[in-house]
Amino acid sequence: MGEEQDTRAGEDEPAGTGAESLRAQRIERAEQLRDAGHDPYPPRIERTHTNAGVTALLEGIESGEEPDLDPVAIVGRVVAQRGMGRASFLDVLDGSGRLQALLRRNVVGDEAYERLKLLDLGDFVAVQGTPMRTRTGEATVAATSWQLVTKALRAPPEKFHGLTDVETRQRQRYLDLLANEEVRDTFRTRSEIVAAVRRRLDERGYLEVETSVLQEEAGGAAARPFETHFEALGEDRVLRISLELHLKRLLVGGYERVYEIGRIFRNEGFSQRHNPEFTMLELYEAYGDYGTMATLVEEVVSGVAQEVLGTTTVSFGGNEIDFSPPWRRLGYVEALREYGGLDLEQFEGTEALREELRRRGLDAPGEAGRGKLIDIAASDLVEPHLVQPTFLLDYPIELSPLAKRKAGAEGLVERFEAFVGGFEFANAYSELNDPVDQRERFEAQRALRLAGDDEVELADEDFLLALEHGMPPAGGLGLGIDRLVMLLTGQTSIREVILFPQHRSLSRRDDE
Repeated sequence: MGEEQDTRAGEDEPAGTGAESLRAQRIERAEQLRDAGHDPYPPRIERTHTNAGVTALLEGIESGEEPDLDPVAIVGRVVAQRGMGRASFLDVLDGSGRLQALLRRNVVGDEAYERLKLLDLGDFVAVQGTPMRTRTGEATVAATSWQLVTKALRAPPEKFHGLTDVETRQRQRYLDLLANEEVRDTFRTRSEIVAAVRRRLDERGYLEVETSVLQEEAGGAAARPFETHFEALGEDRVLRISLELHLKRLLVGGYERVYEIGRIFRNEGFSQRHNPEFTMLELYEAYGDYGTMATLVEEVVSGVAQEVLGTTTVSFGGNEIDFSPPWRRLGYVEALREYGGLDLEQFEGTEALREELRRRGLDAPGEAGRGKLIDIAASDLVEPHLVQPTFLLDYPIELSPLAKRKAGAEGLVERFEAFVGGFEFANAYSELNDPVDQRERFEAQRALRLAGDDEVELADEDFLLALEHGMPPAGGLGLGIDRLVMLLTGQTSIREVILFPQHRSLSRRDDE
């Protein structure tokens, strides 16, 4: 077919023409269509096949052959147009892929053929005709008629240079998806990953539930919430920072295996691995523990990788990651000794530990409690080394006010975090179900809050009341869906796996 040229028939855009001028030209073409009796935005349209469906009909058909197939009707966006005198080719893109349409003047008629001059790249068209292959073997619809079904008033991103500015890509994700096939693939894979996770949990007898986003207390995590006001009640509310405490209430109510995949909101900063709004899987299993959860994580993650990607080995951050079980298990305290040369037993006092971290050049705020300081140490000294899937086990109690104490290990709780590629993506406990112990730990967190640490676990009185009615021993798991998708798709920025990540408003940015 010769070299492809992506142009609109009859249009030579003058140098320096602005976007608004081109938009005005497109609006004028829409008016010309209306004047000729063609609605550029018809209320309905018929489609009999997707582009992939038409291509499938042509399997086994030789080049240049016009088979005896029933007529089809396709619909999609025009992404290329090539004029050849009395014949024109359109490349039409739908959700299943690209397909060529051949329009001959002597077949579609003079009026319909001349109407191609009012067509722009980015417009949506419906094409009716017969499937065939060209002499070069390309699957094609030989059109008998066509019509415009949506006039695009702005041009798509330029094909060969694409859309490359990161902020523009994320703010206008619709253009990013339109211009970059690999981005469409990433989000299609994300959907497949979430569906595969759900299937595995459903097969294991977990019940999917939905819990409140607006909550009276920001419980279940040590994070700063977004605050809002409930006008109908005249009361303040917060957006949830965790799914945990409401799901545990369901264990009290008699369900034994529950899970939720939901949005979480934490009033924090941005980074390559943090977005204030993100998606979390949380699940709870009565009569399980953190060992049960570790096995579940290994099986679900490796199984999802095998199902969606066809392999349990992926490339991430320049490393080949192998998700096949079993994963390495490493004690938290031992990891600090192994990777950081830090023995917590030598720094039992909070101030002694703070001074040691400062001596090492780490940020150790004066208001941070011992738990926060330990977390700072592990984040810097240990986590970057955990590249292959690793369970970091048995956390200091100061870091885990909702986890059950580890028998025979003073000051530790039954908790793990799962690390891959140097960052955490899952967190699990043997859940604390002693209401007296739980209240005492909440009080200890409250003391830290009064001392100036505003990222602590806050008491939820209704949860404590539920706990006093009896919650069975259980294992609980939180797994970051966005981070799992990052790992399985090789994306090193969380914003590349969230369709619409948060950004500073353009008006405020311009003012600054």
